[in-house]
Amino acid sequence: MDKLIYTAMTGAKYLMARQDTAAQNLAQASTQGYRAQIDAFRSSPVNGDGARTRVFAVDATVGTDFTPGAIQHTGRDLDVAITGSGWIGVQGNDGNEAYTRFGSLEVSAEGMLQTRTGLPVMSDGGGPLNVPVDARITIGEDGTVSAIPLARPSTAVAIVGRIKLANPEQASLVRGGDGLFRTRDGDPAPADPAVRITAQAVEGSNVNTVEAMVSMIGVARQFEMQMKMLANAEENARQASKLLSSGG
Repeated sequence: MDKLIYTAMTGAKYLMARQDTAAQNLAQASTQGYRAQIDAFRSSPVNGDGARTRVFAVDATVGTDFTPGAIQHTGRDLDVAITGSGWIGVQGNDGNEAYTRFGSLEVSAEGMLQTRTGLPVMSDGGGPLNVPVDARITIGEDGTVSAIPLARPSTAVAIVGRIKLANPEQASLVRGGDGLFRTRDGDPAPADPAVRITAQAVEGSNVNTVEAMVSMIGVARQFEMQMKMLANAEENARQASKLLSSGG
């Protein structure tokens, strides 16, 4: 009976974690550049006397689906989408370099190129990228940022910098609580000149909403099964107590 209780409870615990992940993915289905989270579990045999017929569910490992999302063309100069693999370097709220696929950018009042969530975009030379506030900003496929002064003829184009585009190994990336990715050792990844972007476009989330909803329904049914196992264990204990009382 005890083993049944513990195995059912561990199963229910990690099913709740899986449900949370599915709900998180579904909530982020419309977030630009979002990468779906993946839960992985492993089984561990129950050690002790008797047959090894039961296993615990242990250690949820949260992974990431790095499949690119669909590119949506917007016609906006400050919208960029990574083509294929790669990341945009930004400065996180902790002051350290992080990476995102969120490519909807804007220019702050101080002339800093940043995401619409307020994160400064890094330049390939190091540090946040600053641009003129009184100019039209365009971004090339290699991340080159050009400025066309509004007070001068449109032929006066000046290159003001280049967005840091990196392509670290997927296995070396860790998702933070803020949704940004960082390298495991915390060191900035080198700029990769091979990374290309699509201008005037953004990348959508790679979450499959139908798959996420089906997963939530399936997990709910599995959780209900674990609860029924606990109820059966309780009923078995009650009946055993009755038999012992009758025999006494």
